[in-house]
Amino acid sequence: MGTFAVTYAYTADSSAGRDEHRPRHVEFLQEQFDDGTLMKSGPFGPEEEPGALLIIEADSKADVEALMDQDPFYRNGLVEQRSIRQWNVFFDADAGAGTTRN
Repeated sequence: MGTFAVTYAYTADSSAGRDEHRPRHVEFLQEQFDDGTLMKSGPFGPEEEPGALLIIEADSKADVEALMDQDPFYRNGLVEQRSIRQWNVFFDADAGAGTTRN
């Protein structure tokens, strides 16, 4: 199992579309969180370009791509750019005090 960082950059004109599809997007993410696949997610702050970061646990990058292709934001053309990168976590406060992972 690996950890993957997924970043979204939303299309410039997608605010109304994101509002429309947000309930299904949140439902999709909630399902991934409940299954233990989605570890963390959220939008970037207001000083940044519109987008989000998602931390996913999966067997492969291909599995993450296939999963994230199902996100209603992605399926409805609201994501201008998506990046999926394997992330080798070394320090992990959520795993316990002083815990490191390789």
